[in-house]
Amino acid sequence: MKQLNIQNLQNKLRNKFLKSGVKMIGPDTIYFSNDTKIGKNVTIEPYVVFGSKVKIGNNVIIKSFSHLENCKIENKVNIGPYARIRPGVVLKEGSKVGNFVEIKKSIIGKNSKVNHLTYIGDSYIGKSVNVGAGTITCNYDGVKKSKTIIKDSVFIGSNSSLIAPLKIEQGSIVGAGSVITKNVKKKSLALTRVEQKEIKNYKRK
Repeated sequence: MKQLNIQNLQNKLRNKFLKSGVKMIGPDTIYFSNDTKIGKNVTIEPYVVFGSKVKIGNNVIIKSFSHLENCKIENKVNIGPYARIRPGVVLKEGSKVGNFVEIKKSIIGKNSKVNHLTYIGDSYIGKSVNVGAGTITCNYDGVKKSKTIIKDSVFIGSNSSLIAPLKIEQGSIVGAGSVITKNVKKKSLALTRVEQKEIKNYKRK
């Protein structure tokens, strides 16, 4: 009986959003909460789950297998596929969160991109920031959570670890594969790499 009630509720919510103009590809696979709020011209692909307290703006695309809870999504945002948007997240207008990205208690600024295989936690990311694949904000030291602040127009190279507390100032670049432990000044290049070695004509023993 409980399962039937849940199914009936979901059907009512799906029909409500379809009537309001939400485009759903495979509506039977999409799950809403009672308090889900969705704006105009929104597209939702199959197998998307909305937890409680999700507010979606206009002209948003949410791709398959994404999970959202207690977050605010502004206009013209793209999410997913396979994105997890956890509580306390605000995705500003024109931002993009791609596949296998998890974001928690963070603001992603206007027109910023977090596209692939990335964890952003307890962070503020400004406008027009590019976060490269495999980047991790290391926000927990086993005792307390610390904040990462990334200002406007910063480029974070792939496979970078950002050790909070940390501030990366406007227009800076973090080189791919870096572990950043100190604040980065405005319009600077921060890079931490061991020099590559090559042994010629090497034979395995």
